[in-house]
Amino acid sequence: MKVAFITRSTLYSVPGGDTVQVVQTAGHLAAIGVDVEIKLANEAIPYADFDLLHFFNITRPADILSHSARAKKPFVVSTIMCDYSEYDKYHTKGLRALLGKLPAGSIEYFKTIARWFLGKDKLASMAYLWLGQHNSIKKILREAALVLPNSLSEYRRIVGTYAYRSEYKVVTNGINTSLFNISGQPVRNHELVICVARIEGIKNQLNLIKALNNTRFTLLLIGSAAPNQQSYYEECRAIAARNVQFINHIPQQELLSFYRLAKVHVLPSWFETTGLSSIEAAAMGCNIVITDKGDTREYFEDDAFYCDPARPDSILAAIERASEAEYNQNLQKRIEQKFTWQRAALQTYQAYQLAYSA
Repeated sequence: MKVAFITRSTLYSVPGGDTVQVVQTAGHLAAIGVDVEIKLANEAIPYADFDLLHFFNITRPADILSHSARAKKPFVVSTIMCDYSEYDKYHTKGLRALLGKLPAGSIEYFKTIARWFLGKDKLASMAYLWLGQHNSIKKILREAALVLPNSLSEYRRIVGTYAYRSEYKVVTNGINTSLFNISGQPVRNHELVICVARIEGIKNQLNLIKALNNTRFTLLLIGSAAPNQQSYYEECRAIAARNVQFINHIPQQELLSFYRLAKVHVLPSWFETTGLSSIEAAAMGCNIVITDKGDTREYFEDDAFYCDPARPDSILAAIERASEAEYNQNLQKRIEQKFTWQRAALQTYQAYQLAYSA
């Protein structure tokens, strides 16, 4: 079987959690005999060379509509459906704050048109202009052989938002077990807190800084500013006290030393589907502080410390508890059993067999 992974055009230039998911899934599928090629959405794709198309990010439907219409091949979609609506409505400024008063689908529609108008992306499907965001996604859900959410919680959000029950198979996010594993007995700095994420409003580094400014903790923010988020990045730097440090995006291999040294990894986002860096950090022995908004409880259950992203005092209290607690062996075992890229590749292959035989 030969499969085309079709991803956002900025997959490599603006790396994120989906970059890791795409690259790791492709590599582990290859290990079990599936021929995968990663294609960017703005590339010319020889559809005839492939048996199946695999799209990522259903919240960017224009790309999917364009390629699926031209290819006339069966396709599946890794939905990665992050909900920006609360952040857009209540925690943004300027034009984005005005757009935030619109329904969620309208916000994403205008953001897509703006990227196209400003030359930052290509509008691949003219049909998207008249269908809009919501109806474009509903069309994709109807036509996809399967959707592949990262959790059952995510699938339920899809059903609730679009009132459509697609055929689906959960494909969990995971870790590269050859890279992220505890070896030896690392000496932890109980006052070192790290946050591995792009610096952008949805990840909520601003409230994290407010929570830890001038406390006993050292906070390392590891990640570069997201596109169009330079002013947010500068605001974060402007309010940061001396105990807060910024480190630009680094490869996964270089994250290991930080994961081995820190006692706590925190991701106080306004929304997370899973929090991939949190899974990696937990596998490396960090205690985890994570948002209570999104699909995180399906992964971390009661083995993480949850915070309200709107309240710096809640973020600080969760970090305090995590810094004093013993490392949670239950979470480590669950990650080893359920959340690996090997397992995700097997789940994906099983989905392909269902899609191709449909």
